[in-house]
Amino acid sequence: MTTQKGTATELGTLPIRKLLMQYSIPAIIAMTAASLYNMIDSIYIGQGVGALAISGLALTFPLMNLAAAFGSLVGVGAATLISVRLGQKDYDTAKDILGNVVLLNLIIGLAFGFITLIFLDPILYFFGASEATIGYARDFMRVILLGNVITHMYLGLNSVLRAAGHPKKAMMATINTVLFNVVLAPIFIYLFKWGIEGAALATVMSQAISLVRQIHILSNKEELIHLQKGIYKFKRTIVNNIIAIGMSPFLMNLAACFIVILINKGLTEYGGDYHIGAYGIANRIGFFFVMIVMGLNQGMQPIAGYNFGAQQFERVTRVLKLTIYSATCVTVAGFLIGELCPHLVASAFTTDAQMIDLAAHGMRILVMCFPIIGFQMVATNFFQSLGMAKKAIFLSLTRQLLFLLPCLLILPQWFGVDGVWFSMPTSDLLASIVAAWMLWRQFRIFKRMKEAAETAI
Repeated sequence: MTTQKGTATELGTLPIRKLLMQYSIPAIIAMTAASLYNMIDSIYIGQGVGALAISGLALTFPLMNLAAAFGSLVGVGAATLISVRLGQKDYDTAKDILGNVVLLNLIIGLAFGFITLIFLDPILYFFGASEATIGYARDFMRVILLGNVITHMYLGLNSVLRAAGHPKKAMMATINTVLFNVVLAPIFIYLFKWGIEGAALATVMSQAISLVRQIHILSNKEELIHLQKGIYKFKRTIVNNIIAIGMSPFLMNLAACFIVILINKGLTEYGGDYHIGAYGIANRIGFFFVMIVMGLNQGMQPIAGYNFGAQQFERVTRVLKLTIYSATCVTVAGFLIGELCPHLVASAFTTDAQMIDLAAHGMRILVMCFPIIGFQMVATNFFQSLGMAKKAIFLSLTRQLLFLLPCLLILPQWFGVDGVWFSMPTSDLLASIVAAWMLWRQFRIFKRMKEAAETAI
């Protein structure tokens, strides 16, 4: 039996708590490192380039979300498929999924980067850029888009590594990317005087170095799933399944892109460029805790997917509950930090007193409902992990479109710039209520399945 087959078997036999720690801790470390890299990047830019550069960087969030949407469409969909196929012992299909991941990332990565570069300035102005901030946003995104295919391939192969039973290697790929970026960014910004372009170049180069390592790992012929001849052919069933499952995170990121555009426009209309920078700071802090929850979700995904494929529903339920408890602890910590010491946190990004005050004020509002968003995120990822695409898509869209969008259109008219900030915790609360109702229904279904199986025996 190969190492890979042994790993796959463990997903259905080892204690759930041990498995979740085994898979989540590397993912959490990796996601935390990635979030720290984003924060450090913003700190370098804020301290080394200027306060308005943070606003320019914040303007790129919608475009980065859009790029992430296409990346998650392939990466998350493929990871879920691989986990389920391993649970079903369908190893040949798992190999073909890897080949399709490479092809899809290559085509989408090149196409997205090329098309977006052509229309970059109009896009940034549409996102809320002004004459004072567009230069920073343009300089940053040009470099990022030129390396977009590298980013897509790096993220896609990391998802495959994690789903194929190599969470630690996936973790190290992310950590190495962060470490290289932390070293290269100050050199490019401060020593070479390349400004915000230097920060972007450090990002792309760091991902390229890790991508080389990923390719080396997946080229090992001793691995059950590895890069080999014959797998680089589009297969309609695989592509359709990848897209169907990946559609949930794709739509979530796409909706996030649209929502951030509305947030930026609202902040610009009722506040100004500094308010966009303040949101950029507050969003980085909130995103740090969100990324930890995403790490927990990534750890849950192969466990839930495998056991669902093996029809071990009790184990599926246990991993879900344990992940929810852990995620709630994380988001409560984010709530306490955001409420108790926002000025201290914001001052790390800039020395501008006005932006620090604005960011601290916004941060306190942003984290108001943080104790419950971990639950909502886990619930969405849970349905996605089981391949229940429609339910995952619905939960993905409830917060962004059904609740946050109307809030952003209505509340600012009553409360001005604070209405933009209050829209976010309001939508978190409503989306969590919907997620609780759907999970309750799913638990009842699992209970009936278990009783039916016991009766048949």
